[in-house]
Amino acid sequence: MTALPEPPAQDRVRIRFDPDGARPREVRVPAGATLFDAASWNGIAVDSTCGGHGTCRKCRMRVVEGDVPVSRLDPRAFGPEELRAGWRLACRARAEQDLRVEVPPLVTRPKAATVGVGRQVILRPALQKRCLTLPEPSLADQRTDVERLRDALPDLELRVDLPAIRGLAAALRAADHTGDRAVTAVVVDDVLVDVEPGDTTARLFGIAFDLGTTTVVATLLDLATGTPVAVASRLNPQQSHGADVITRISATMTDPTALDRLTALAHEGLDRLTAEVCADGGVDRREVYEIAVAGNATMTHLALGLDPEPLGVAPFVMASRSFDGLTAADLGVRVHPRARAYVFPALGAYVGGDIVAGALASGMDRDRRIRLFIDIGTNCEILLAAGDRLLATAAPAGPAFEGAAIRCGMRAAPGAVEGVKISDDDVVLQVIGDVEPAGLAGSGLVDAVAAMVAAGLVDASGRLVAPDAPGVPPGLATRLRQVGQERVFVLHFRGHDPDGDPADALYLSQRDIRELQFAKAAISTGWQLLLEEQGLTAADVTQVLLAGSFGSYLAPTAAVRIGLVPEVALLRIVSAGNVAGEGAKMALLSVRERAAAQALLEEVHYVELSDRADFNDRFVERLAFPV
Repeated sequence: MTALPEPPAQDRVRIRFDPDGARPREVRVPAGATLFDAASWNGIAVDSTCGGHGTCRKCRMRVVEGDVPVSRLDPRAFGPEELRAGWRLACRARAEQDLRVEVPPLVTRPKAATVGVGRQVILRPALQKRCLTLPEPSLADQRTDVERLRDALPDLELRVDLPAIRGLAAALRAADHTGDRAVTAVVVDDVLVDVEPGDTTARLFGIAFDLGTTTVVATLLDLATGTPVAVASRLNPQQSHGADVITRISATMTDPTALDRLTALAHEGLDRLTAEVCADGGVDRREVYEIAVAGNATMTHLALGLDPEPLGVAPFVMASRSFDGLTAADLGVRVHPRARAYVFPALGAYVGGDIVAGALASGMDRDRRIRLFIDIGTNCEILLAAGDRLLATAAPAGPAFEGAAIRCGMRAAPGAVEGVKISDDDVVLQVIGDVEPAGLAGSGLVDAVAAMVAAGLVDASGRLVAPDAPGVPPGLATRLRQVGQERVFVLHFRGHDPDGDPADALYLSQRDIRELQFAKAAISTGWQLLLEEQGLTAADVTQVLLAGSFGSYLAPTAAVRIGLVPEVALLRIVSAGNVAGEGAKMALLSVRERAAAQALLEEVHYVELSDRADFNDRFVERLAFPV
């Protein structure tokens, strides 16, 4: 294996954004991420028309604490005084240390929004409002209310149901009473959602949901401008029925009441987030007329009250790939009572709508380069873009990356170790919240094992070496202990007492290392087989996109070190952020992007790993750590 460059001094940095007129927001991102990407991943609106390529010079931010060097393009956008004051182009400014940044307000009403991985989306939402002045009825003009409305909207083949007729009649009677003939038609696609008295065209909102197995994220969008208004997240309340999709499917198979409870919990989680973002954004729930949901097939089935059992047993059959005619009420979201819902279609039982949304957001279908998209979790989804062909597969990684099945594992929360560095005589931990270490997050697990392989504490087979093994520094040998019959490596002594019981310490066990080995072998076998399907090798890959919240915190150096991703130049390994949520935003912002998501169902070829006779042999080959 070729030598890898030294990792940066900090793998992750804090950025505090101070948006004009909004609450400050502190985020954590990989060191080296641009301010533009960090803002985009976290729903902070930034002026831009070029998608972060440095040509429009509109993404201005002011660094008020910390240091960001002046880039080659900054002097073209700012004068000497502005540069000294900290003004930088966000798309050129890389965060290599903790920063505080002022974000100016948007200066124009945009016609496009920058979302996803540098994607420019022309604003053309399915949701639209039309302000109309309808003629009063008379004996000479006895057209019905619906006929007058349809005649005023000749470009739409309007579908009007009974609840909408009731709203139309009430709005027109109110207009007759006040003498103000203006009304506003609210339309999603060709469906009349409501008719409101007066001109309400400035107020139209949608909510994009990333319905994850572990975490649910909601983004409230102003669909008139394409800008995020508020973002909120919370743990998926279904976790009480299991940490992964298999456990939740099993619950419905053994308990006839579990499906109803899981559906109710899904609805509760979505509705609570709706209340939170609407309160934060100062938006009435009734002003939200459409939602979009990106989730894996199991989460989608549970949210819609569909039996997920067929997803858990061969041949892994979904109830449906896509769902038409849904309302927000079908998902338990209390917004406008006739608000529509778009749920992303799924490619398969284990490559669901969240991956379709991620493929859309990262432009996997619009790039001629050889690119790998890897969403790492209990079930790892992998996409390969190879010229004009798209391939997908799912690899059973297991719960190691979520902190489950790891002795001292925990989810990414305050106290979780997310980064590990090992020198000859010391171990340095990076802990979320800068508090006493309480457990090991998934990114910390990968970091720790990668550092232990590099330090010679773990051999190629994944075995922890003995304390007296040749080349083990004395400062590290004292951390190689026994807990029961199992060898462990102590990362942190509680109370900083090295003489304490190692069972009370924060440690990594031999079994933990095996769990990671199995996970990384499944994932690397998946992308290796996709490449071979196209006659390609790892050397042909020009970019690896690490998707999801886990991918945002995974150090590329560590991922390459253990063989989790192809051995490519580290700059080619990109943290793509929450691309499922970004895809959901795109579906609300543009009917064209929504059509592109549907088209992916026909464009992507799915490769079933469990159907391959050589999978087990290839899996075993990938177990070893590169040394």
